[in-house]
Amino acid sequence: MKRTLSLLLTAALSLSLMAGCGPKAPAEGGSAASTPGSVSASTGQPDGSGDASSAGDTSAAHGPTPRLMVLSGPTGVGAAKLMANADAGTPAATVEVVTDNSEVQAALVSKDVDIAAIATNTAASLYAQTDGGIQVLAINTLGVLYILEKGDTVHSIADLAGKTLYAPSNTKGANPEHILNHLLEGNGVNPSEVNIEWITPQEITVQMTSSDAGICMLPVPAATALMVQDSAVREAVSLSETWEDLEGSTLPMGCVVARTEYIEEYPDMVAMFLSAYEKSIDYINDPNNLADAAALVAQYGIAPNAKVAEKAIPQCSLTYVAGQEMKTALEDYYTILFQAEPKSIGGGLPYDDFYYGVG
Repeated sequence: MKRTLSLLLTAALSLSLMAGCGPKAPAEGGSAASTPGSVSASTGQPDGSGDASSAGDTSAAHGPTPRLMVLSGPTGVGAAKLMANADAGTPAATVEVVTDNSEVQAALVSKDVDIAAIATNTAASLYAQTDGGIQVLAINTLGVLYILEKGDTVHSIADLAGKTLYAPSNTKGANPEHILNHLLEGNGVNPSEVNIEWITPQEITVQMTSSDAGICMLPVPAATALMVQDSAVREAVSLSETWEDLEGSTLPMGCVVARTEYIEEYPDMVAMFLSAYEKSIDYINDPNNLADAAALVAQYGIAPNAKVAEKAIPQCSLTYVAGQEMKTALEDYYTILFQAEPKSIGGGLPYDDFYYGVG
């Protein structure tokens, strides 16, 4: 049934695109034509090993070192080892960590950066906005949203019915709200039955720590920081697990993208960057490296401190998914977001040329 819905939505969308709405219509035959407050560091070499013997020659032979921008928080965590390797003198990219998602989008559009780690819905929106000027390289983060409770009344998403939920005001109208509403409806709860108070993350912390009871929705590491600050606050529901139970698929919330122009001009640099980036994610994910990884994440301003980072990393759902598996996961996710709010993904489902290394 879900696959049938996906096909029907795609077909309906194709008709609207031919009328001039949404992403560029595909070429005849069905395939789309390709078109072209921070901490800085350089990132590790292509093989991720820390050997600096040929780092300079690599850039000279294959093109300029890519400029990477990441957000503090889950989507940036996987780059911490790259940044450490850079400080050791083995750059595979120069990296900038910022706190504002709009800054990353603006940098991609203005071509001030070549590669960036962003939310998956933002990637689709930028693809539409730039007429195919952005491609997604890999999924780097799965679900990072949690329902937290100070109390013991919420054990499933359905338990939110009739309750007040604090949620970050900067997520209203964005992916978290669409995900929450979809999960509520899928579990028999009309979203109107939940009293959502959209307030700042700082206000959420005050409400939760100063009261005897409370329920909120936060992403990692903000969720982790709150539980560290107040031991009475517990993880009540993982929205990732709830999504998997409902949809039978993962929740791909973060990804790494690149400008199409850079990919086409310097394919070897992109391939080598991805090899190093995957190894960086593997390093951060390895439980044996947890303490060292947490120190790096804190050092580069991706989490507030090492204590929070050490508790947050296992909850960050870091991953590296590329190729056809990436395309399948994102298409399923985008179909659901399109049904909820087409504008959340730029007005339409991306075409095949959006997915790097596929086709």
